[in-house]
Formats: sequence, C-alpha cells, structure tokens
Amino acid sequence: MKRVMILNGPNLNLLGVREPHIYGTTTLAEINASCEQAAAKLGLTVACHQSNHEGVLVDLIQAARQDADAIIINPAGFSFTSVAIMDATKAFEGPVLEVHISNIHARDEYHRHSKISFVAMGVICGLGPFGYIAALHAIANMNMR
Repeated sequence: MKRVMILNGPNLNLLGVREPHIYGTTTLAEINASCEQAAAKLGLTVACHQSNHEGVLVDLIQAARQDADAIIINPAGFSFTSVAIMDATKAFEGPVLEVHISNIHARDEYHRHSKISFVAMGVICGLGPFGYIAALHAIANMNMR
C-alpha cells in the first residue's frame, strides 16, 4: 500500500474563515477527512500534517524519506520564499505533487512563482479542495519502486 504524506503550510489551519472569497469555506479538517476517505478507496494510506513553521515542514519532508512513498504539499506562503523547503523536497526520492487551492497564476505577481514548482513532479492549482483528491488519484496511478 502506498503511503502518502500530505503537508500543509502556514495559515492553512485557518481555511474556512480566512479570505473565503479566495480559498472557499471548506476547513482543513474537512479536506483531511476527504483525503482520508479518497485514499482508502484508492488503496493508499495518508498522514496529514499542517504547520505554520518552516523548520517543522522541513523536518516532516525529511522524515518522509522513511515514512512515505509520495508527498502532496501545499506550501502556502512558503511556496514563494522557502529555499529550505525546496531543498528538503529535492532530497525526497518519491514523487512530490504541489497543490494550491487557488490558481496562483491568476493572482498578484508575488503569488505566481513557486520555488517548490521547480522540484515538484506536478502542480495542481485552482481546483479548490478537490486538488488534493486529484493529487491522490495521480499518485494511485503512478508506478513506484
């Protein structure tokens, strides 16, 4: 069974109340529950994490080297600033899919250029919370070592 680590970055714990006109009203707990249900149907296991701290996310990515076969990451604000998360992601040998709830390419200039996209196998953005489910389907259909 493929193990997937789902990582969420800063302020995503405020989903549902923070800028609902951009991010919608679905909470992170609801997204996690949907991911767990979808993963079970796809024959995957998931471990969901969220942190507002860059170093914690780096530690989780490093732990994923032993604990996961794939990573789904929504680095949120760290997408545009974190070389540390980008470098940690480079050291992960499995597929990494980057997810964004909003379409970052249709946002202001500062929110268009993710450093994580340079190292991710794929990027899903603008599909709202369904982007996580789409990423799980992609992983379920990948051939891995």
